[in-house]
Amino acid sequence: MTQLHEAQRRADPITRYVAPQSLQDALDVLAALGDSARAVAGGTDLLLELSRGARSGIDTLVDLSVLDGLDTITETDGRIEMGPLVTHADVVASERMLTAGLPLAQACLEVGGPQLRNRATIVGNIVTASPANDTISALYALGADVTMASAYGGERTLPIEDFFTGFRTTALQPGELVTRISFDALGGARRGIFVKLGLRKAQAISVVHAAAVVTDADDGSVADLAVALGSVGPTIEMVDAAADIARGRHLADAAAGVAAASRAAVTPIDDLRSTAEYRSDTVEVVVRRALLSLAARTEADTWPERPPRLVAPNGAGAAAGAGRMPRREISDASTISATINGHQRSASNAARRTLLDWLRLDLGLTGTKEGCAEGECGACTVHLDGQAVLSCLVPAARADGSTIATVEGVAPPEGGLHPVQQALADCEGVQCGFCTPGFVMSSVMLAQEEPNPSRAQVEHGLAGNLCRCTGYYSIIEALRGRANGLRSQ
Repeated sequence: MTQLHEAQRRADPITRYVAPQSLQDALDVLAALGDSARAVAGGTDLLLELSRGARSGIDTLVDLSVLDGLDTITETDGRIEMGPLVTHADVVASERMLTAGLPLAQACLEVGGPQLRNRATIVGNIVTASPANDTISALYALGADVTMASAYGGERTLPIEDFFTGFRTTALQPGELVTRISFDALGGARRGIFVKLGLRKAQAISVVHAAAVVTDADDGSVADLAVALGSVGPTIEMVDAAADIARGRHLADAAAGVAAASRAAVTPIDDLRSTAEYRSDTVEVVVRRALLSLAARTEADTWPERPPRLVAPNGAGAAAGAGRMPRREISDASTISATINGHQRSASNAARRTLLDWLRLDLGLTGTKEGCAEGECGACTVHLDGQAVLSCLVPAARADGSTIATVEGVAPPEGGLHPVQQALADCEGVQCGFCTPGFVMSSVMLAQEEPNPSRAQVEHGLAGNLCRCTGYYSIIEALRGRANGLRSQ
């Protein structure tokens, strides 16, 4: 047998984890170690690539997520700037981004579920450089710039379309990090939208997605129009003819012509998600619908009311403040410690493991389940520094000095069940039970955020959890408070 499936290939082990003291320290480490080191922030793409053997020769992770001050969204003179640790959840939660960067916020809400969005960064999304990554087309349409830095070369800034050099390739040089993404804030005469077609409502890779930004002239006609398309080629495709077709016309009148030009601009491929023919057809439909929504000024109407983040009231600040320890290097021989379910726990073997494996194999906390090991099912959900996260996509060494809750610590110490657990039992929201620990952990955090959630909020909050027994109705029933006493807790 000469070929193995990617799941059968042995991945190169990570032997060292570095928690730097500063961004400059991280750049120095990357410069010193060269190709054997990779920066990691959320890790939701990189850890999966490493586990599949898609990246070789890497033995060191340099974890930027332990640094303070890199997760800010700021605005100066009408220019939005996002730091390298801004997550999809940060954008979704930002009131200003719902007007200044609506297409990006809409794209971020389409990425994974809440647990993934709590860790996955916008910078990580663009560095992975897949044309199916939702945020990239939004940033194209917004005209974003990407700023990079290296230990010795200072900073340089590129327009985002120049940052991507091909399929999953970028202009990043060895040792460089993306330190900022910036774009002019929407508002006034300039408005935008993001639209996605997937094979399901959540946790879906795009079949086709599109972002559009229109600038209105004083008479209500189009002064400028940018349309960006994703999942239809090796990189994001800009519809170059869009502005010429629409300029001087009302957008509703120009929508069909721009949509037809969008279809003509792309040559998609067949893959597991779609045929090329279907993609071509739906590009035209998606673009036309996006432009008609902009013309009717209904682009923000589908934004949900308070989409849950699955973050404790003080969780966002606690997670961002992870730079609470001095610079450290962790190997498998090192012992790391964390407060887990209220108790200090320590173990080694953290360099090569995910948090999921470390909890199960080294601490014996087997309540947290491995369902997919790639961030799709939510069975491994735990609370890390007050945020629900997917433990299969978190480096175990990141737990050093942190506070973690697993399903073993949910029930009250005096005995009995947590109100969420009791509600699930009362409503028969437990079937085979394999997915239940993840649902419990997401639901407990949801109940803290929204004691009386709407059905839509429950569906958004649990979008990152899959039940293979398809028992969603009972689970939703439980979390809407119809079981005994849940609303009063």
